[in-house]
Amino acid sequence: MQLEHIQAYFRQLNWLLIIITLLVFSGLIKLGLWQTTRALEKEQRLARISAYQTQQALSLAQLQQLNQTEQEINDVPISAKGRFDTEHLLLLDNQTNNGRLGYRVLQILHTNNGNVLVNLGWVQGFIDRDKLPQVKPISGEHKVRGNIRIIEQGIVLSEQDYEQVTWPLRIQQIELDKISQLIGQKLLPFVIYLDTNEQLGFEKNWRPIVMPPEKHRAYAFQWFSLAGAWLILMLSASVWFYRNQDT
Repeated sequence: MQLEHIQAYFRQLNWLLIIITLLVFSGLIKLGLWQTTRALEKEQRLARISAYQTQQALSLAQLQQLNQTEQEINDVPISAKGRFDTEHLLLLDNQTNNGRLGYRVLQILHTNNGNVLVNLGWVQGFIDRDKLPQVKPISGEHKVRGNIRIIEQGIVLSEQDYEQVTWPLRIQQIELDKISQLIGQKLLPFVIYLDTNEQLGFEKNWRPIVMPPEKHRAYAFQWFSLAGAWLILMLSASVWFYRNQDT
């Protein structure tokens, strides 16, 4: 009799509903695993940054040699000497600092080992979006210390317009290839973020890791919990449907 009930139950199952249930469940599990992976990556990066703090800063020449060996150069401490380009000043938009909206100031440093974009720090913006902060470019030859940052391209709502350009140029994200074409100078494939104790530039408030590993794990727990809740909900619904079919 029990076997007949099981057979009847499976005959009444809505296979489309089963497929939807499994797809949603697997999607939630994948999101949880992705957050877990991100947490591990952040932990490894934090450990690498901690180890770099005891190391001597590399020169640009040494960094380029290291990069040719395909070793990880993100967050490596760097020391570079060159002359700043006063003609091309970039303002990276939508950068917050203690709840205030502003910009990160970026300027090109010409060195004997190439042209590199330098993040000089944060400046406050205006409520009026048509008004840019008055930022005086740094001029002359300087020696800067900082850390290498490999730029990850994010999602933007609209493409940057590089056709009609005025300086300083407000940008939505750092696109090194497009900026190189715009100014007619090849830029190195990374940005130098100045040390927090560097006197040159503006307010230094950047953090190498915005979201800590603990937060990624919290998100992972949420996704796994949603997956479990979804599965329990659909199983309960199917049992309720089967019992009501018998009455």
